[in-house]
Amino acid sequence: MTHTARRLLERTTRELAPDPGSNPLVPLIARGEAGRSALAALALEQRWVIPADRRAFLHLAERSDPEPAAYFTALAEGEALAAEHLKTFTAACGVDETRADTYAPLPGCQTYPAYVAWLALNAGPSDVVLALAANFSAWGGYCATIAEALRTRYGFADESCAFFDFFAEPAPALDEAATQAVRTALDRGTLNESRARQYAHALQTYEAMFWATLGEHT
Repeated sequence: MTHTARRLLERTTRELAPDPGSNPLVPLIARGEAGRSALAALALEQRWVIPADRRAFLHLAERSDPEPAAYFTALAEGEALAAEHLKTFTAACGVDETRADTYAPLPGCQTYPAYVAWLALNAGPSDVVLALAANFSAWGGYCATIAEALRTRYGFADESCAFFDFFAEPAPALDEAATQAVRTALDRGTLNESRARQYAHALQTYEAMFWATLGEHT
């Protein structure tokens, strides 16, 4: 059943891969054509996204069986580490604490974490595992592109790129935790694949909204 779970994760990720044209900002960053204001806005929006997602993952862990709980706990721990890296990136973008504390987030950018919070309250945890695992593949690819561009196009130091490096790096332990959670749900008949795909599609849509909104306002 492990192989079946892994195939399901891979197939869902492949089938729900975002349209390359759905993200207008990352290609601009990759070419060094996005202004520093866009990078600062990305940092400021993520200051809202990261803690919100961390709390949602912790809540999912609390209401989960052991296998999905391990996955969500690992995600929450990762968000805590990412938050520290984000401070360095934010400072490198020239954003001080006063500006960060008074920043008003864009609704279109915060729809994604709002939906993750909805999932934490309402969705079956195993279904959320499948949905999130499919979505994270695209996010990791974006982060890899941004990390390279920050170094080669914008002259950022390595420590200032650590936020994006963190999400871009392969995470075999996290992948294995997702596989174990999906496998257990398949064994118990508790995975609603159709519902999970709906959640994953919504996550991809809201992520595209994040990037589109950011591109429109920078």
